[in-house]
Amino acid sequence: MSGSCTELRPATPPAPLIDPFGRPITYVRVSVTDRCDFRCVYCMAEDMTFLPKSDLLTLEELDRLCGMFIALGTRKLRITGGEPLVRRNIMNLFKSVSRHLESGDLDELTLTTNGSQLATYAEELAACGVRRVNVSLDTRQRDKFRAITRRGELDKVMAGIDAAQRAGLHVKINMVALKGVNEAEIVPMIVWAHGRGMDLTLIEVMPLGAVGAERIDQYLPLDKVRADIARHFRLRDLDVRTGGPARYSEVEETGGRLGFITPLTHNFCESCNRIRVTCTGTLYMCLGQNASVDLRAPLRAAANDELLEAAIEAAIARKPKGHDFVIDRAHARPALQRYMSVTGG
Repeated sequence: MSGSCTELRPATPPAPLIDPFGRPITYVRVSVTDRCDFRCVYCMAEDMTFLPKSDLLTLEELDRLCGMFIALGTRKLRITGGEPLVRRNIMNLFKSVSRHLESGDLDELTLTTNGSQLATYAEELAACGVRRVNVSLDTRQRDKFRAITRRGELDKVMAGIDAAQRAGLHVKINMVALKGVNEAEIVPMIVWAHGRGMDLTLIEVMPLGAVGAERIDQYLPLDKVRADIARHFRLRDLDVRTGGPARYSEVEETGGRLGFITPLTHNFCESCNRIRVTCTGTLYMCLGQNASVDLRAPLRAAANDELLEAAIEAAIARKPKGHDFVIDRAHARPALQRYMSVTGG
């Protein structure tokens, strides 16, 4: 992979691809592995069977794929997993993709992580031009953290957050709201995150994969959560977007930003500018639909990018209007059988 950062800034950025509903596709989430060192109760089954290494795109192929998306107007790349930092030699990919930041072709390179490996890689990530990271953290209670992740160590995550902030990375905490599990911790989490200068985004459980629990028993609607928060703080809605699905409010008492990702109570599909690519090269045009396009075959079929470009353009032309997520007693089965870790978190 190339590690050069010497390309010149283009005179005019490439125009993004436009889907059938007039939405420009400028944000791609690229999964580099389906593996994770946690087994979170809302994300994975306890006993997971992971893909063989031979099924995964190589780091060189992932780099080429990222470059193709950038050439087609992508302005933001998020590296995901599984847990992306458990992929061997993953920093080689960050170093190579960073050349697009240097050239001005890419606005932002970032990642979502569980934080377990962040203490090791925070400084390298910052050196590669990463400015923001999302860290998944659903509780700050050690025993509860262990129960939710089934094997994670809270101290490692906290050390990772410390290291990220020391390296100058802006940290956003992602907290999945779990009924009867961490409801009482949401307000304290706001105070803690904002006190450290971090944004906090609350997320509704998504019905992906059979995780060994009934989704209705996990599902905590965020409109209920927001009403509870409003009894403690004054919230002021913000007209701000960071490229993702969250809608943001400012907490007046803390001055911090609070996001809400609500795939169930308030569908966010009308402004969707995102697509996801799995570690095997499958492009999902919508997180909540099964429609997909194989990019691995055209990627490996030729050294030039003509077939790959045509496959991506054809995929965007088929992007659906939105998802069909539902959680209630009548929908006990997951909306989709694939796990969130397979799609890319």
